[in-house]
Amino acid sequence: MKRFARPRTGAAAVVSVLSLALVTGCSDSGSGSGSDDKDSGKDSAAAKPLSDSELGKLIITAADAKGFKVTPADKADAFADSKKDVKVVDEKCAPLAYVLTGFAPGDSVSYVNRMAQEDPAAKASASPTKDMEDMSPEELEKALGSVTDALGSTMTIVSLSSYEGDGAKETMSSVSEAIEGCGGGFTATGKDGPQKFSKVAGEKASGNGDESVAFATTADAEGSPLTVHAEVARHGNTVATYYSLSLAALAGDGKAAAYSVPAALIEAQTAKLG
Repeated sequence: MKRFARPRTGAAAVVSVLSLALVTGCSDSGSGSGSDDKDSGKDSAAAKPLSDSELGKLIITAADAKGFKVTPADKADAFADSKKDVKVVDEKCAPLAYVLTGFAPGDSVSYVNRMAQEDPAAKASASPTKDMEDMSPEELEKALGSVTDALGSTMTIVSLSSYEGDGAKETMSSVSEAIEGCGGGFTATGKDGPQKFSKVAGEKASGNGDESVAFATTADAEGSPLTVHAEVARHGNTVATYYSLSLAALAGDGKAAAYSVPAALIEAQTAKLG
């Protein structure tokens, strides 16, 4: 298996410790996000930022996202111990590096995240565990199907961060500008060394929140390209980020079937944010 890690703690930058992605932006950013700045009359600058505990009540749980396992991200696998330990030579690309390494994309007051993974077991009925040699052809086919489902599942880091004043809007702008300005890639360095991202390309965002942007980035997974996807959406002065990695892409040659950030997760988190 490639060294390109799974999304780990706060998420970790592609390949060596993670893999998910980023987003944000403006409707006219040209990043391909298709985002609208739908400021529905709410003055986000006047809103009080939320605390970690308040965000903790708003982030999705397994009860909100049916068909997904939702757990705290493992800090032991973090790309860096803190945001200040993530080093990016080209400063304009830093917001992307922060999203890909599991940290808030801007200077937030608070931040929480969760790991969400598609749960193949949710599709299967519970049955007694058997040795493969004792299974009927039907039971064996079902068991092998569950393994295939697991390998084809997607892992996503979902995070919420809250900002003072116009901080959330400014964060979205900085990420959008990074998507536009870092198309040729960038390198982020953490405690396990550098991780190279060779390409950043804007994608069509979901359109949720007051504004949203999506993008794909290609990471160097021990010499093989691995594409991961992300979306960032602003809800008032709270920013939600989603960074997804296909386990099939991680285990294979990076050419797995097309995938994206699971729409069901974005919808579930959007509904919880109101």
